[in-house]
Amino acid sequence: MFEYVMVLASIILGLGITHLLSGVAEIIQHPKRAKPYWVHLVWVAYMFLMTVFWWWWQFRLQETVVWTFQFYFFILCYAFIMYILCALLFPREFDVGAGFKEYFYQRRAWFFGVQVLYIAVDMLDSWFKGAEHFVSLGIEYVIVGPVQIVGCIAAMLIGNQRFQAVFAILMLVYQASWALRYFDTIN
Repeated sequence: MFEYVMVLASIILGLGITHLLSGVAEIIQHPKRAKPYWVHLVWVAYMFLMTVFWWWWQFRLQETVVWTFQFYFFILCYAFIMYILCALLFPREFDVGAGFKEYFYQRRAWFFGVQVLYIAVDMLDSWFKGAEHFVSLGIEYVIVGPVQIVGCIAAMLIGNQRFQAVFAILMLVYQASWALRYFDTIN
Protein backbone atom coordinates (compact mmCIF):
# COMPACT_ATOMS: atom_id res chain seq x y z
CA MET A 1 0.00 0.00 0.00
CA PHE A 2 2.81 2.41 0.90
CA GLU A 3 4.34 2.23 -2.58
CA TYR A 4 1.01 2.94 -4.24
CA VAL A 5 0.14 5.80 -1.90
CA MET A 6 3.51 7.53 -2.19
CA VAL A 7 3.69 7.48 -6.00
CA LEU A 8 1.74 10.72 -6.45
CA ALA A 9 3.57 12.47 -3.59
CA SER A 10 6.88 11.39 -5.14
CA ILE A 11 5.82 12.77 -8.52
CA ILE A 12 4.89 16.11 -6.96
CA LEU A 13 8.24 16.28 -5.16
CA GLY A 14 10.02 15.24 -8.35
CA LEU A 15 8.36 18.13 -10.17
CA GLY A 16 9.56 20.50 -7.44
CA ILE A 17 13.14 19.25 -7.74
CA THR A 18 12.87 19.43 -11.54
CA HIS A 19 11.75 23.04 -11.23
CA LEU A 20 14.76 23.88 -9.06
CA LEU A 21 17.25 22.06 -11.29
CA SER A 22 15.79 23.60 -14.45
CA GLY A 23 16.05 27.05 -12.88
CA VAL A 24 19.68 26.56 -11.94
CA ALA A 25 20.47 25.14 -15.39
CA GLU A 26 18.80 28.19 -16.98
CA ILE A 27 21.00 30.51 -14.92
CA ILE A 28 24.10 28.60 -16.01
CA GLN A 29 23.06 28.45 -19.66
CA HIS A 30 21.86 32.05 -19.93
CA PRO A 31 23.44 34.15 -17.16
CA LYS A 32 22.61 37.43 -18.91
CA ARG A 33 18.93 36.54 -19.31
CA ALA A 34 18.40 36.68 -15.55
CA LYS A 35 21.12 37.89 -13.20
CA PRO A 36 21.78 35.40 -10.40
CA TYR A 37 21.61 36.47 -6.75
CA TRP A 38 23.52 34.46 -4.19
CA VAL A 39 20.91 34.74 -1.41
CA HIS A 40 18.31 33.40 -3.83
CA LEU A 41 20.64 30.52 -4.65
CA VAL A 42 21.06 29.75 -0.94
CA TRP A 43 17.28 29.36 -0.75
CA VAL A 44 17.38 27.16 -3.85
CA ALA A 45 19.93 24.91 -2.09
CA TYR A 46 17.79 24.97 1.06
CA MET A 47 14.67 23.91 -0.84
CA PHE A 48 16.55 21.18 -2.69
CA LEU A 49 17.74 19.75 0.64
CA MET A 50 14.35 20.15 2.28
CA THR A 51 12.58 18.40 -0.59
CA VAL A 52 15.03 15.51 -0.68
CA PHE A 53 14.99 15.16 3.10
CA TRP A 54 11.19 15.32 3.23
CA TRP A 55 10.97 12.51 0.71
CA TRP A 56 13.54 10.48 2.70
CA TRP A 57 11.68 11.08 5.95
CA GLN A 58 8.35 9.97 4.43
CA PHE A 59 9.81 6.52 3.88
CA ARG A 60 8.93 5.92 7.52
CA LEU A 61 5.29 5.97 6.51
CA GLN A 62 5.74 2.42 5.28
CA GLU A 63 5.06 1.45 8.88
CA THR A 64 1.54 2.86 8.54
CA VAL A 65 -0.88 -0.05 8.62
CA VAL A 66 -4.16 1.77 8.01
CA TRP A 67 -4.39 4.43 5.35
CA THR A 68 -7.37 6.76 5.13
CA PHE A 69 -8.15 9.12 2.31
CA GLN A 70 -7.83 12.04 4.74
CA PHE A 71 -4.30 11.01 5.71
CA TYR A 72 -3.39 10.43 2.05
CA PHE A 73 -4.80 13.83 1.11
CA PHE A 74 -2.82 15.43 3.95
CA ILE A 75 0.42 13.89 2.61
CA LEU A 76 -0.40 15.16 -0.89
CA CYS A 77 -1.08 18.67 0.44
CA TYR A 78 2.23 18.51 2.28
CA ALA A 79 3.99 17.58 -0.99
CA PHE A 80 2.08 20.35 -2.77
CA ILE A 81 3.40 22.91 -0.27
CA MET A 82 6.93 21.68 -0.98
CA TYR A 83 6.33 22.05 -4.72
CA ILE A 84 4.98 25.60 -4.30
CA LEU A 85 8.07 26.59 -2.31
CA CYS A 86 10.27 25.27 -5.12
CA ALA A 87 8.17 26.92 -7.83
CA LEU A 88 8.20 30.31 -6.08
CA LEU A 89 11.98 30.48 -6.46
CA PHE A 90 11.90 30.37 -10.28
CA PRO A 91 9.19 32.06 -12.33
CA ARG A 92 8.08 30.50 -15.60
CA GLU A 93 8.94 33.67 -17.48
CA PHE A 94 11.51 36.29 -16.69
CA ASP A 95 12.09 39.66 -18.29
CA VAL A 96 15.43 39.65 -20.11
CA GLY A 97 18.00 41.45 -18.02
CA ALA A 98 15.93 41.25 -14.84
CA GLY A 99 17.61 39.86 -11.79
CA PHE A 100 16.77 37.27 -9.18
CA LYS A 101 17.59 39.79 -6.49
CA GLU A 102 14.63 41.97 -7.42
CA TYR A 103 12.43 38.95 -8.03
CA PHE A 104 13.30 37.44 -4.65
CA TYR A 105 12.58 40.63 -2.71
CA GLN A 106 9.32 41.20 -4.58
CA ARG A 107 8.11 37.65 -3.85
CA ARG A 108 9.63 37.16 -0.38
CA ALA A 109 6.29 37.54 1.41
CA TRP A 110 4.89 34.65 -0.60
CA PHE A 111 7.97 32.49 -0.17
CA PHE A 112 8.24 33.01 3.57
CA GLY A 113 4.47 32.85 4.05
CA VAL A 114 4.37 29.42 2.43
CA GLN A 115 7.45 28.50 4.47
CA VAL A 116 5.49 29.37 7.65
CA LEU A 117 2.68 27.12 6.39
CA TYR A 118 5.18 24.31 5.72
CA ILE A 119 6.70 24.50 9.22
CA ALA A 120 3.26 24.66 10.85
CA VAL A 121 2.06 21.65 8.81
CA ASP A 122 5.25 19.78 9.70
CA MET A 123 4.67 20.38 13.40
CA LEU A 124 1.01 19.42 13.05
CA ASP A 125 2.00 16.26 11.17
CA SER A 126 4.40 15.34 13.95
CA TRP A 127 1.72 15.94 16.55
CA PHE A 128 -0.85 13.86 14.62
CA LYS A 129 1.57 10.93 14.71
CA GLY A 130 1.09 10.91 18.47
CA ALA A 131 2.53 12.51 21.55
CA GLU A 132 5.16 9.78 21.81
CA HIS A 133 6.41 10.53 18.29
CA PHE A 134 6.35 14.28 18.92
CA VAL A 135 8.36 13.92 22.12
CA SER A 136 10.80 11.54 20.37
CA LEU A 137 11.85 14.41 18.10
CA GLY A 138 13.35 16.13 21.13
CA ILE A 139 13.18 19.56 22.68
CA GLU A 140 15.18 20.97 19.76
CA TYR A 141 12.29 20.28 17.37
CA VAL A 142 9.76 21.89 19.72
CA ILE A 143 11.88 25.03 20.08
CA VAL A 144 13.27 25.43 16.56
CA GLY A 145 9.94 25.15 14.69
CA PRO A 146 8.40 28.23 16.35
CA VAL A 147 11.74 30.08 16.10
CA GLN A 148 11.81 29.38 12.35
CA ILE A 149 8.22 30.59 12.03
CA VAL A 150 9.12 33.85 13.76
CA GLY A 151 12.21 34.15 11.52
CA CYS A 152 10.12 33.62 8.39
CA ILE A 153 7.57 36.20 9.49
CA ALA A 154 10.43 38.63 10.12
CA ALA A 155 11.86 37.81 6.68
CA MET A 156 8.46 38.59 5.13
CA LEU A 157 8.53 42.04 6.71
CA ILE A 158 12.24 42.93 6.66
CA GLY A 159 13.74 43.71 3.27
CA ASN A 160 17.21 44.42 4.66
CA GLN A 161 19.70 42.50 2.52
CA ARG A 162 22.05 41.71 5.40
CA PHE A 163 19.19 40.25 7.45
CA GLN A 164 18.00 38.21 4.45
CA ALA A 165 21.53 36.88 3.81
CA VAL A 166 22.14 35.89 7.43
CA PHE A 167 18.70 34.29 7.73
CA ALA A 168 19.16 32.27 4.53
CA ILE A 169 22.56 30.97 5.61
CA LEU A 170 21.36 30.12 9.13
CA MET A 171 18.35 28.22 7.79
CA LEU A 172 20.44 26.26 5.28
CA VAL A 173 23.18 25.39 7.79
CA TYR A 174 20.70 24.45 10.50
CA GLN A 175 18.52 22.30 8.24
CA ALA A 176 21.55 20.52 6.76
CA SER A 177 22.87 19.90 10.27
CA TRP A 178 19.51 18.65 11.54
CA ALA A 179 18.94 16.44 8.54
CA LEU A 180 22.39 14.86 8.79
CA ARG A 181 21.86 14.17 12.47
CA TYR A 182 18.36 12.72 12.15
CA PHE A 183 18.11 11.35 8.63
CA ASP A 184 21.29 9.33 8.64
CA THR A 185 19.69 5.91 8.21
CA ILE A 186 16.23 4.45 8.03
CA ASN A 187 15.63 0.91 9.17
